[in-house]
Amino acid sequence: MKANDIRKNAYSMPLTSPAFPKGPYRFFNHEFLIIAYRTDPDRLRAVIPEPLDMADPIVKFEFIRMPDSTGFGSYTESGQVIPVRFNGKPEHSTPPMIHNQGPHVSGVRDPRASPKNIAHPTPAGHRDTLVGTHDYGPVRIAPGTMGYKPTTADTEDVRKSLLVPNYLLKIIPHVDATPRICELVTFDLLDVAVKGAWHGPAALELFAHALAPVSELPVLEVLSATHLVADLTLGLGKVVHDYLA
Repeated sequence: MKANDIRKNAYSMPLTSPAFPKGPYRFFNHEFLIIAYRTDPDRLRAVIPEPLDMADPIVKFEFIRMPDSTGFGSYTESGQVIPVRFNGKPEHSTPPMIHNQGPHVSGVRDPRASPKNIAHPTPAGHRDTLVGTHDYGPVRIAPGTMGYKPTTADTEDVRKSLLVPNYLLKIIPHVDATPRICELVTFDLLDVAVKGAWHGPAALELFAHALAPVSELPVLEVLSATHLVADLTLGLGKVVHDYLA
């Protein structure tokens, strides 16, 4: 294999059998259960990387079902999203997320720096309740519940909330484990079409786990909950800050 062939195809490991397809990726009937809660401001500030700033001491815990996505198929994920500010503008920052599917873990962690791990999250309807569960191995670390579609939400307001840029830390080490790439990157959700959105009463609990520290941002007060279904595209990212420069 020639050097030019290697450079041309070097977007994923292993070279001859890539772990994931090239993006962008389109998601159909992408379903969210988002529970917003107030947390400890000092603990939240400690996990927000410069040059991002804390907006309010608020965290959004998301349970997500992706039944139809180009290149990845069907899978689920869950995790915490932090509203932040970058140069005074409202944005989102994402600590580690949990997935139940290997290719998507690599496909969004490697090029886009989205911090993913394998576990078993599930958002699902049960009679009059929408239930989100976040399990790491046999341990349930985050059960969340919401009343099933009691109040219709403004779909345009929900669509605008999904268009807020997301910021992530991209870290790729040298072979000696020192950082070779350490960057703050951003990505957008594109061509968002909200098919339905609802608000309702909600509850969320977070439990300690050695390898999935969701409870480090404790729930002090549940503020709101949104259930929505949308088609959207995960756009390609760009670097906004290089920590090694």
